[in-house]
Amino acid sequence: MTTRLRFLACTMLALAALPPQQASAQYLFDRLFGGRIERRQEAPPAPAPAPKRAAAPAPKVAAPSYYKYKADPLVKVDFSVITAALVTDDLTTNSVVDAGAEAAVPLGTPVATPANPFVAALSGLGGYELMAEKDIAAALTSWYSEHPRFIWVRDGQPNHRAAAALEVLRDAASHGLEARDYEVPEIGAAAASGEEAQAAQARFEMAMSAKVLRYVRDASRGRVVANRLSGYHDFAEKPLDYEHILDVLHDTFAVQKYLESWHPQNAQYAALKTELATLRASQENAIVVDPALLLRPGGTSAELPKILQILERDGSAAFKAEFGSLLAASAGREVYSDELVPLIKAAQVAHGLKPDGVIGPRTVAAIAGTSKADRLSKVIVAMEQLRWLPSEFGRRHVFINVPAFNAAYWEDGEEKLSMRTVVGTTATQTFFFQDEIQYVEFHPYWGIPRSILVNKYLPKLYGDPSYLDRIGYEVTDSKGRKIPSAAIDWPSYGSKIPFSVRQPPGPKNSLGEMKIMFPNEHAIYMHDTPEKYLFDRESRAYSNGCIRLQDPRGMAAAVLGWDRARVEERLKGKNGQARLEEKVPVYVSYFTAWPDKAGKVIYSPDVYDRDTRVLTAIQRVDEVRSPAS
Repeated sequence: MTTRLRFLACTMLALAALPPQQASAQYLFDRLFGGRIERRQEAPPAPAPAPKRAAAPAPKVAAPSYYKYKADPLVKVDFSVITAALVTDDLTTNSVVDAGAEAAVPLGTPVATPANPFVAALSGLGGYELMAEKDIAAALTSWYSEHPRFIWVRDGQPNHRAAAALEVLRDAASHGLEARDYEVPEIGAAAASGEEAQAAQARFEMAMSAKVLRYVRDASRGRVVANRLSGYHDFAEKPLDYEHILDVLHDTFAVQKYLESWHPQNAQYAALKTELATLRASQENAIVVDPALLLRPGGTSAELPKILQILERDGSAAFKAEFGSLLAASAGREVYSDELVPLIKAAQVAHGLKPDGVIGPRTVAAIAGTSKADRLSKVIVAMEQLRWLPSEFGRRHVFINVPAFNAAYWEDGEEKLSMRTVVGTTATQTFFFQDEIQYVEFHPYWGIPRSILVNKYLPKLYGDPSYLDRIGYEVTDSKGRKIPSAAIDWPSYGSKIPFSVRQPPGPKNSLGEMKIMFPNEHAIYMHDTPEKYLFDRESRAYSNGCIRLQDPRGMAAAVLGWDRARVEERLKGKNGQARLEEKVPVYVSYFTAWPDKAGKVIYSPDVYDRDTRVLTAIQRVDEVRSPAS
């Protein structure tokens, strides 16, 4: 055996003889060569990591807020503007026809009269303080500066136009308005002649025009400016040409018809007006039940005997035949026992409700109604809010009423389709606005709105950046390139996330099999949902703000002008859009009193407590106006 082989053999034998814990190459060399081979220095221990700072909490996107309502202030009408204009134009002796004359004469037509009675009466406005809304005050001085003549006075007394207008103003309460907001002082018999008479005529003229213009303003677009209520209200203010209105009033003989035409001209408004008159003529409910009652089987409430008493009083013959003995035996009972559940369920079925046996606000409203005062308030609020919408809704339109959890498609004045909806929670409320439906998207992607991404998903991404990857969502940058969720440092962006996130189509997609789009800045639209069970609930405020439809296929067919079979056939394909041949108006509304297709007014709970805010705003308008009434 060679020297080298003998060395290797000895080395192997020595290694085998060592204990396991010493059988290392370094140890062997130390034993064989007496430590002549120096060991490598051990690296110094790494310093302990600095304590990790707690991550800042994920930011939030604030929901729209409600505001303290500010009514339009009143300003003093500056009559000196009119006087200055007439002096400048040397009109103090110009003769212009009195608008009170029976013959219709075009504006500005000179006639051979000894003097202009309006100009002669102008001096009577000295010291007269007339308060009006700023735009109305400006319209008065502008119009009378260019047209120095009476609209409402003839021969020193109110003319036929004034008589007709005053009749309309005095009837303002029938439209849910305050008649005192439109009161006009009479000319008075004491002012029979001379300067006192002229002053009375001039003041009556100006007050009439100011109050008539206020009436037109209130009738056409409401006393309350919707967008001042909250960030959830979104309406363009309706334009009003006050000077043109005065032109028309100067010339028309149909003053009453003209003024009435400024109110909404639709069947729903007419039904609410009728309901208002009926309520005012009716007696208060003899039995009033707490509208906020929530009583489940096994619970106890002093309101239960009232419910049972109403059922015994108002139940049909068939209902009483089945439950009469039980009602008699249960009189005065406050415990909602199991034996009463079938009775309540039968009453719910009779009123078109889901028979769940729970006595909640909708069951109370259906069985007992609400108090007369509450119903009056709801109708007045509904009539006010209806003025924010177009006077006519259109030949084809979709009307969504959030408190009623309902969406309906209308065509040629007839309700063709109606269905249950799920709407926004109180924290993610559905907005109140109008728009136009443009297209239907089948098998849609769900592009997650920024507010939902930040408020719902960002806290999860702080702890698990791969969360979106794991649940199958897609993340893209500003150039449309896909990026793994796990590769993003989410906390570094705060709430200003420069990525888009979407959920691909599929059975778990939050939008279901389609969405019906009316693009708007609030990211609200109608869509399908995989959570079908929610439609069976009485109260259905569960969404992030969009409107989930019980029958999305039916609604898609209606707005597209297709039959259902065509919609179902299209659903066999992939993601894609079908555009409407003609845009369909859609009204995402909020009415706690609203007529059904037969014209019967149905009352709903105020799920977002918005009626109270409208009533408060109306009160603030009245407070501003009261000194001038």
